[in-house]
Amino acid sequence: MKTIHQVHPRDFKGYDTTQIRENFLLESLLQKDKIECVYTHYDRMVIGAAFPVTKSLQLTSYDELKSENFLDRREIGIINIAGSGTIEVDKEKFNLGKQDCLYIGKGKKNIVFNSTDKTAPAKFILFSCPAHKEFPTQLMSLSEALPAEMGSLDNNNHRTINKYIHNDGIQSCQLVLGVTNFKKGSIWNTMPPHTHDRRMEAYFYFDLSQDQRVIHFMGEPGETRHLFLNNEQAILSPSWSIHSGVATANYSFI
Repeated sequence: MKTIHQVHPRDFKGYDTTQIRENFLLESLLQKDKIECVYTHYDRMVIGAAFPVTKSLQLTSYDELKSENFLDRREIGIINIAGSGTIEVDKEKFNLGKQDCLYIGKGKKNIVFNSTDKTAPAKFILFSCPAHKEFPTQLMSLSEALPAEMGSLDNNNHRTINKYIHNDGIQSCQLVLGVTNFKKGSIWNTMPPHTHDRRMEAYFYFDLSQDQRVIHFMGEPGETRHLFLNNEQAILSPSWSIHSGVATANYSFI
């Protein structure tokens, strides 16, 4: 598991594009028939992906977690961004369609991912945080998520935010998770930009055509930088950084 350390905003000012990409961009999480995870020192969040095509994939622990099982001291939220699939949690099976969410609480041991059809495999995107309390495993479909319609076509930011893991939805220790879907013709997210001094964020961009790009803006408010992202890539957003983006076509992000 790759480890990414925190960056001080003063040091960030001297980074070139290569250094910014190395310290914030997660480029290749989706690997066929593999689970890929990245451990970050931002709130000790783990971001990863399970891409089962021809075989089952079991989520095991890593040396960095110092635990026998992945969820001994953690919780996890999972969004499926592609074909139908299943997640087995201690022998209880959950079926996930596209943009369905599964929350698994602290203490669960055996987590197994499968695709229903290898010609249209599922792609499970994982977000995990440390947890101090057990909450029940809960599946929430896209139709059950709490929607919030934001922006307008006049401002090129008409979008729906589907809230899954939050105070009025699936309960968790500290993980908050949702999916934003843009209407056709809308491309701007989080405008005007802002910071969250009390927490970090991470974004996974998807449903963007392969020949299109997302331009993600970050940095302190008075001195911003940008990165170009491809489809199905993720980026970390420190608490001191703004987070905003625009793309060359409409898209979705977790």
